Amino acid sequence: MKPKNKFQQQVVEASKTLQKLTKEQIQWGYDNAIEYIGRRNNKGLITCTKCGHSWQGTGHLVDTLTDCHCPNCKTKLSVQTTKKRTFEGKYYMTIITAHKGYQVLRTLMVSCFVKVGEQPKYIHSEVMQRWIAPNGKYCTFAKLRQTLGTSYYDSWIFHTPLELRQENEVYNRIYTGVVYPRQRLIPQLKRTGYKKALYGQNPLDLFRILLTDNRAETMLKTGQTKLLKRLLDMGWQRNIDRYWQSIRICIRNRYTVKDATLWCDYIDFLHFFGKDLHNAKYVCPADLLVEHDRYMQKKAKADAQQELEKQLKKETEYREAKAKFFGLMFSDGLISIRVLDSVAEIVLEGKAMHHCVGSYHSKTDSLILSACIEGERIETIEVSLSQLKVIQSRGICNKNTEHHSRIIKLVEKNIPLIEQRLAA
Repeated sequence: MKPKNKFQQQVVEASKTLQKLTKEQIQWGYDNAIEYIGRRNNKGLITCTKCGHSWQGTGHLVDTLTDCHCPNCKTKLSVQTTKKRTFEGKYYMTIITAHKGYQVLRTLMVSCFVKVGEQPKYIHSEVMQRWIAPNGKYCTFAKLRQTLGTSYYDSWIFHTPLELRQENEVYNRIYTGVVYPRQRLIPQLKRTGYKKALYGQNPLDLFRILLTDNRAETMLKTGQTKLLKRLLDMGWQRNIDRYWQSIRICIRNRYTVKDATLWCDYIDFLHFFGKDLHNAKYVCPADLLVEHDRYMQKKAKADAQQELEKQLKKETEYREAKAKFFGLMFSDGLISIRVLDSVAEIVLEGKAMHHCVGSYHSKTDSLILSACIEGERIETIEVSLSQLKVIQSRGICNKNTEHHSRIIKLVEKNIPLIEQRLAA
């Protein structure tokens, strides 16, 4: 695509002098981006697919459900009991650098093909670059993608050149992968207080918000990082104005929010009951959990009669909005997760887990799922349908369980199933 304005022309010229990837960067990607397999045979012998070392495992459950590291090369392995002898995979990594006054995000796809008993064969390709100006403007360089005959939006045509492309939402869905630890930043981004932490965000979105909205910079510099992450997860532009005045009260009173999800829900309750959101007495509670639960109970009582009267109407609306996701479930053998397919189930989930998910059926952008072990509820998950990411996962009384990280990973692994139904 030919540049259409002065900004794009300047970026195209700057891209011509961008340094090539170094051997150290590429090797780091091979070592850290790739998920290496520990191939376990029926006799319990594990073979590292990275270095070829073999050793006797300690047992199927221990080998497959706990962290496993190769005794020889120390690589973390994902153990699979299988008769397969060949493995291959494609993974992403991101290099954050600066060039000619632009912040540049370089996305690589690294591929690994290995046959048990042989050394791995590696391939890498830089598939995308995002160029960000200090004022937040950006443009994208990318290889061509195969768009016919495949359901994968990142089926890159590797032999094509990196060229300026028309902006497409697909580029925002490309997985960041692991981030190369040595980052070069433009001065404008350094001044915002950014210190390498991405808070689970797409680097493009995070950097543009930091460069264009000084409220994000203020939250970063005052240590309100959990609130920053929560608002980014919820959708910055849709929510920052709603909470900003209360956040200012917290900053002024040196009140650091430790549980941002709980605090935002609590502020929503205060707003519902018409409380003064400029008053530190309400906004900065000494015991957030106690105050949150107290207002949650008040809200539940206020909603009880109205909920009963509108139940049938809400069921109809909920079914029309979310029916395409009904019946969706997945499991990793221990934890099973399923979509709650009625308002009644969501309300019951909230009561059983003692949190406020019972009112979430009216959120058009949210999909509510329940995680169980042997039929017993352990956590409730909220997924954003617009961002296709986990917004929160909460156990009883809004506490995380010992399975929290595993639940998040299981949902993230199955996001493509949700995306398929969303597109249906």
